Amino acid sequence: MKDNRRNFIKKGTSMVAALSIGPVVASASPLNNNTTSAAGKKVAWPPVEGPDTPKMTMSVNPNATESNMKWIKQFGCDYVHMTGPRLPWTKEIIQGIVDRFKAQGLTIINMMVTFSGDIIHAGPGRDEEIKRVQDALRVAGAVGIPVVEYNFYSHRAVEGYYDVVGRGGVQYLGYDYYRKGQPNPADNHWNYKKARTAEEENLAMVDLKPTEKEPAVTKEQAWASITYFLKAVIPVAEQSNVRMALHPNDPPPPMSRGSEKIMSTFKDWKHLLDIVDSPANGMTFDCGVSTEIGEDAVEVAKYMLSRNRINHVHYRNVIVDTPRTKYLEVMIDNGQVNMLAVMNELVRSKYKYGIWAEHPRDNEFDTTHQSGGFVSYLYNQSYARAMMQACLTLEAGWKP
Repeated sequence: MKDNRRNFIKKGTSMVAALSIGPVVASASPLNNNTTSAAGKKVAWPPVEGPDTPKMTMSVNPNATESNMKWIKQFGCDYVHMTGPRLPWTKEIIQGIVDRFKAQGLTIINMMVTFSGDIIHAGPGRDEEIKRVQDALRVAGAVGIPVVEYNFYSHRAVEGYYDVVGRGGVQYLGYDYYRKGQPNPADNHWNYKKARTAEEENLAMVDLKPTEKEPAVTKEQAWASITYFLKAVIPVAEQSNVRMALHPNDPPPPMSRGSEKIMSTFKDWKHLLDIVDSPANGMTFDCGVSTEIGEDAVEVAKYMLSRNRINHVHYRNVIVDTPRTKYLEVMIDNGQVNMLAVMNELVRSKYKYGIWAEHPRDNEFDTTHQSGGFVSYLYNQSYARAMMQACLTLEAGWKP
């Protein structure tokens, strides 16, 4: 498929990026009717987002046009998240981005920060780069962005992806750590074809070697690096009233091009939260990844919510064959994750940050119209929105 989901997110000034924004939470109607349950409990309809409810959000390019932003709002979305500009961040630059979206009624709930490999590899420029991250957190706090997301891995194991034909011909995304050979030449999800060299064409992900750009890192080295990082940045995040959200390894195999993974098991996630005991030291809870690593996503959510450490949510579904090494990303409604139960935990615990129904599946309409996953994103967001409205209504006391 020509338009993969990573490129889709990046194309903010194109139709692709604009159409990434699916419908989300409904606004309150001027004629906000009450619905009465069999038990006689009156509950306002439609349920709306509030200070203690989740916020449906969609990824968008910070350079989105005014037309793009109108489309976002027209689909009922009040919140967006994005990858921020390269470091250093300045208040003038980030405030400008915030104000552009605010003018269209959109609030930035999460901005991802990317930093150099010196932080991960304990390179000579580590302290200088950490200072840039600290400054970015101060800027985020000053302009009112509540969450800063980040990744922490030497290499992302995307070479194990391959496309699978699903229901009605929709494209599912398979992952197999031990699968050999190149994917179909037409496939291009996550750029995994480009990630291989000619010499690697018939190798499985497990057999791939480190590169000069992404050298091997042991678990001990990785834990030491992230501990050093968190102890430096979390106090600044707390002072700035900002929460950090680490996205777990996705895919989550035990090793990637010689680098041992530190965020590919639930035990790892728990250890991360213990390094600095603060709500500012949180994670992106991904119910898909939670299932990929062999855990019950609902139980993972309960644990993380009990510690107040979910600072962003990725909402998607999978079918797992072998935890961590072989699974299938499917439509949001037909995987192993109990999506209603996950949403219910988030609502009941008064989780109040973003939920993104991500990873659209390529389908006939999107392919024919080159819409960059629009219909699939629209479906995911509509599904997630309905789940949240149902859970909010039940939480308010309505009983069928």
